[in-house]
Amino acid sequence: MSKLANFREIGRKIVCVGRNYSEHAAELNNPVPTKPILFLKPTSSYVAEGSPIKIPKDCTDLNHEVELGIVIGSRASCISVEEASQAIGGYALGLDMTARDWQNEAKKKGHPWSIAKGFDTSCPISAFVEKDKIKNPNELDIWLTVNGEKRQSGNTRDMIFSVEYLISYISQFFTLEPGDLLLTGTPSGVSRVQPGDVLKAGLGDVVSMQFKVEA
Repeated sequence: MSKLANFREIGRKIVCVGRNYSEHAAELNNPVPTKPILFLKPTSSYVAEGSPIKIPKDCTDLNHEVELGIVIGSRASCISVEEASQAIGGYALGLDMTARDWQNEAKKKGHPWSIAKGFDTSCPISAFVEKDKIKNPNELDIWLTVNGEKRQSGNTRDMIFSVEYLISYISQFFTLEPGDLLLTGTPSGVSRVQPGDVLKAGLGDVVSMQFKVEA
């Protein structure tokens, strides 16, 4: 088994991309970005199948955001777009759980919204997907259901910035290391979850995962 299968234990950071699908930007009344919007989650936000997503205390609007995750396989700093695919070690399916009420309040005040994105269990994650299982990460169906009802359905070809561009861009600012995870943005359809909801998500027919929401 590849050492990267333990990316949750060996990775040092989770780098996330905001508003990478124009329809998602529109549904939140945000402008479409001209360059990637980046934020970080701590690795303590990881939660694997078999454990629940926990709504943080006093959060009243927790949203799901399903995303393609890129697991970095080799150290990368200031690399070109052409070199970027060499840094891919594998993939994962992830959820960027977002305390939308906290995020909106922070944005109004011009404050950081790290708590809204980085609380414990805010990064549900699938098992590691070997690199050769996905031929083209920029052509993948991605979906999510809540209690069996389809909420999100998209394709990575609709990303504003491609996987290779994102890796190259991020590496200009953060040295990427083996086991690091990049979350590449979410398609439209994000919505509120409640205690007792069951979230199921998938990346084409390559990998799927399921989580229950608890208060």
